[in-house]
Amino acid sequence: MVFFLIYLITMLGNAGVILIIHLDLQLHTPMYFFLSQLSLLDLSYSTVITPKTLDNLLTSNKYISFIGCLIQMYFFVFLGATECFLLSSMAYDHHVAICSPLHYSIVMSKRLCSTLITGSYMIGCTESLINVLCMNSLHFCSSNIIHHFFCDLTPVLALSYTDTHDTEIMIFIVAGSTLIVSLITISVSYGSILSTILKINSTSGKHKAFSTCASHFLGVTIFYGTIIFTYLKPKNSYSLGRDHVASVF
Repeated sequence: MVFFLIYLITMLGNAGVILIIHLDLQLHTPMYFFLSQLSLLDLSYSTVITPKTLDNLLTSNKYISFIGCLIQMYFFVFLGATECFLLSSMAYDHHVAICSPLHYSIVMSKRLCSTLITGSYMIGCTESLINVLCMNSLHFCSSNIIHHFFCDLTPVLALSYTDTHDTEIMIFIVAGSTLIVSLITISVSYGSILSTILKINSTSGKHKAFSTCASHFLGVTIFYGTIIFTYLKPKNSYSLGRDHVASVF
């Protein structure tokens, strides 16, 4: 019931955000365009994982085919990697809005916004394809029990009886590159934003600037924190309890 309610709130909340932004012409701005895309990703992200998890919790048949597992893994990684770069794009949007407000409409043009969104999806698709192809090259003949509530990379890797060192290195490089590039973009953007905010004399101006970034910064912290904790570590340090908790977040 808890997971069902969380999923229901996630679906209704994100669908509501997308609908409101679509219907309200005043919200047809770059900031809300990125927000609607983030809601679409979160809605899709939850749908890839939660329905199958609920089915496993409610029934005794906790089965998923090998192809089904790879498909779930593909979309999970695809949407996660895309969200990394979308959050980077949103950080850049906030940077332009606060640091160069007079040039905002010129810099954040429809063409640039569309390019950033398209680029995020293309990078996410490529990264996910590399991960799934690496996983598909492994052999699984011993245990077929995934000690997780979905087909995540680390617990599936643990099932392979072949040497997974090269696959782990490839996944680490691809995931690490995504995190480093996106985190550098976010860090530089927020560094510049903080510098600009400190120069603002009025308290109301500082409060408005902080409130603009607060929710995004919180989302970034939770999202990247759990990703780094879960994936940027060796397979032998995988912990059933800790990684489950991190994945829930």
